Amino acid sequence: MFESLFIYPAVLRRHQTGPGTAERERYLTHCAGLGLARETLLRIARELLVVAERIDVTLGRQVTGREIGVAAGKWMRHQRKRRRAGRGEWSRQLFIQVAIDWLRFLGLLEDSPSRKPSTHSRQVDDFIAYLRDERGLSPRTIASRRWQVERFLLLLSSDKASIADIAVGDVDAFLDSRGRDGWCRVSIATSAAALRSFFRYAEMQRWCPPGIAAAIDAPRLFKQEGLPRGPRWVDVQRLTGSAAGESPRDTRDHAILMLLSIYGLRSGEVRGLRLEDLDWTGEVIRVLRPKQRRTQYYPLVTSVGDAILRYLQTARPRCTSREIFVTLKAPFRPLSAGGMYHVVASRLNVLGIQAEHRGPHGLRHACAAHLVEAGLSLKEIGDHLGHHGAYATRTYAKVDLIGLREVAAFDLGGLS
Repeated sequence: MFESLFIYPAVLRRHQTGPGTAERERYLTHCAGLGLARETLLRIARELLVVAERIDVTLGRQVTGREIGVAAGKWMRHQRKRRRAGRGEWSRQLFIQVAIDWLRFLGLLEDSPSRKPSTHSRQVDDFIAYLRDERGLSPRTIASRRWQVERFLLLLSSDKASIADIAVGDVDAFLDSRGRDGWCRVSIATSAAALRSFFRYAEMQRWCPPGIAAAIDAPRLFKQEGLPRGPRWVDVQRLTGSAAGESPRDTRDHAILMLLSIYGLRSGEVRGLRLEDLDWTGEVIRVLRPKQRRTQYYPLVTSVGDAILRYLQTARPRCTSREIFVTLKAPFRPLSAGGMYHVVASRLNVLGIQAEHRGPHGLRHACAAHLVEAGLSLKEIGDHLGHHGAYATRTYAKVDLIGLREVAAFDLGGLS
């Protein structure tokens, strides 16, 4: 198997003589049988060698998720020292995913069902049910709050066997540690809000003494303190033009960039588009907006329709997925949030375009700013972006700096 993947003798020899050779080759043969593309097999093979050098599979013992996490952390720090992976999170995630898949295939992964449930899992499940059934929050908000609460409870010291043992100081210490880890003020404030919501519920259930929720402090966020900054419209035009090639990736990315730029759609809204959402006869596109829990219909702009049709006819792989945008390599699956971010950020990097928001949401901001410059009202812009009311749209009134400068320069009649 290695001979079919690696050409250079030194690289081939390193993979053939590395630890766990037979186990790695057996797994790669299995992956090839699943129809994975050669580039995907190469990536897995390289990472398998890294994993095998840090986790000995020849002993035949069960490997725990904690061991994998520790090994992944060491590999991440090694990559950061070599200045190969920025903060290293991607290296860590790839290591963990490949290690889990490989060890599970070998039957050496300690199954997660055998792990004891979290000490506070019942209370967390009750809290989530409350958010879903009584508060009626959206699935994305619920998932975010679950993650924040579970993260906090996981990092508690072992002597906190009961929620009643948790004090405000524990929450403060957790939020402070997030700041040291590089979280921005908005992220810390989001975590504080989730914990505040959890402890309000805990107080209602009398799991803990009252007062904790009210005492949770977070960084102050000033209303509309940051302007929504995306690329300039001229740079957006360069961005979409960079995907005008004939390759499958260019064809797919061009359709995605057009949807993000012209309609100002969110990443999840583009990823959620399905084949049945396109009404070619009526020239209408249907967009499901999970945040507002409603469906919005847009006229299918000719340029966007042509880009999507070209992708469907020439570049989209044949697969059972009903989502429009899927991966270009097997196994074919809908694009992930990370995949959508890569579509935008990678092209911005190649073009050398500087923007505060380098992902899909930056193009939503750019679309709104362009509509402001074109003279559309906030109501019209809000309708286009799918906002419920003008409150969410009014911040874009601040981005028309050219118009504001004109107002500032206007002579009101000799006032001094």
